[in-house]
Amino acid sequence: MMTRLLSRAFVAQVGFVAGLTLLAGVVFWAADQGSNSHAANAVPPVSGSAAVTGTEPVTAMAGPGFTEVAKAVTPAVVNITAARTVRREGPDPRDQMEEFFGSPFPGRPRGPFAPGEPRDGHATGMGSGVVVSPDGYIVTNNHVVEGARELTVTLPDKREFTGRVVGTDPKSDLAVIKVDAQHLPTVSWGDSAKLQVGEYVLAVGNPFGLTSTVTSGIVSALGRGHMGITQYEDFIQTDAAINPGNSGGALVNAAGELVGINTAILSRTGGYQGVGFAIPVSMAKPIYESLVATGKVVRGYLGVGIQDLNQDLAKSFDLKQPQGALVSDVNEDSPAAKGGLKQGDVIVRYQGSPIQDAAALQRAVTRTPIGAKATLTVVRNGHEMDLAVTIGEQPGPVKVAGAEKSLEHALAGLEVQGLDQRAARELGLGSHTQGVLVVNVEPDSQADRAGIVPGDVIREINRQAVKSLQDFERIASNLKKHQGALLLINRKGASLFITVKV
Repeated sequence: MMTRLLSRAFVAQVGFVAGLTLLAGVVFWAADQGSNSHAANAVPPVSGSAAVTGTEPVTAMAGPGFTEVAKAVTPAVVNITAARTVRREGPDPRDQMEEFFGSPFPGRPRGPFAPGEPRDGHATGMGSGVVVSPDGYIVTNNHVVEGARELTVTLPDKREFTGRVVGTDPKSDLAVIKVDAQHLPTVSWGDSAKLQVGEYVLAVGNPFGLTSTVTSGIVSALGRGHMGITQYEDFIQTDAAINPGNSGGALVNAAGELVGINTAILSRTGGYQGVGFAIPVSMAKPIYESLVATGKVVRGYLGVGIQDLNQDLAKSFDLKQPQGALVSDVNEDSPAAKGGLKQGDVIVRYQGSPIQDAAALQRAVTRTPIGAKATLTVVRNGHEMDLAVTIGEQPGPVKVAGAEKSLEHALAGLEVQGLDQRAARELGLGSHTQGVLVVNVEPDSQADRAGIVPGDVIREINRQAVKSLQDFERIASNLKKHQGALLLINRKGASLFITVKV
């Protein structure tokens, strides 16, 4: 979950690209800022192997050091500059962007603003990206490009391109962008499943805008989860130096193969302190392929709320060891409900493989093909039993046509999703609250100008009740051109009427 940096007196900060995540006194913050310095790098021949050309992926290299790996990889790691429009409102105009990127006028005092008075501004952040195809497809972090009105991609040889977003996946913090170019240098996909703790890796990116920076380290740990950085976590932990600006950059093995996308750091200072995290390519590559092919990510869906077990919970549920995923909620009409899962069940095996914790079950389910039959072994009242469940497709958010395509539509650029029990609890809402949850608002759209923000729950549109995504789609589609919308929303537990003008 993303949150503002409330005070600079926090004990720890963590660099993560365009926002801040607070976790147990630790701030995970996005790592992309810096200058526009660039080092020219041509792709050199690799000793002991065929020469690497601008259209060939990096191949395995021999030698006692990493010089040839660095020479081959750095031309394919780009700088991404994201220009954003920032909307500030209320007496404290400092939001995530200004907290992270800093004021464009550092010496200027911060004056008070009248409550509700909007103040628009601009922010520019920098991150990294990895070219994975010669025709210009680039993998990066979602938080590098999120909310950007313009993307500029700069290669180490100083060529500049305008980037466009192909697709994003906020749940994993991955994104794919595209530039109109051919014969670009690339980094070949590796196999993160073969990584071992203690193995050498290199982090390549643009920390503080310092182009083509290479740092080395080892794999410190694998399968890191429960970090609170993204919804789906299976991080590679490394001590290779990662700093602000490295987000979206490459983590490569000693053969120069891409094994991870650098995403976050854990730090008490906001800079490198030896603990960095990268998304493994075992997760990144399927997401990349899905975004390129369809523009979205399709995941398996069970429809349950799950949590980890501790010793006390294990004893309460008649388990010998605190292993498995405890079912805390079962969504109505979900695959889990249809398959017979109940609240209080403990899932200990999925398709015959042991489930150690909730994150392991989540990874297994999301990677299961839609429509596949899955066998779940659960412990219920102290007894094991097998249940057969047909995996469904994870519901995705509904987005009204983008503002640039539908300027006359009041809800253009608004992205919403269904409000389930888990989301309602996290927002502090009652279990009977109905509506749709706003997950994204396109900058400069009519909804953005009206003050709609992610986290709002839309309960009514023009005095018509919105109880589901279907209600929202039906009412939104019936809005006429240039027709305004009166919304009843729930914001942090309080009801509020907002008028969206066209």
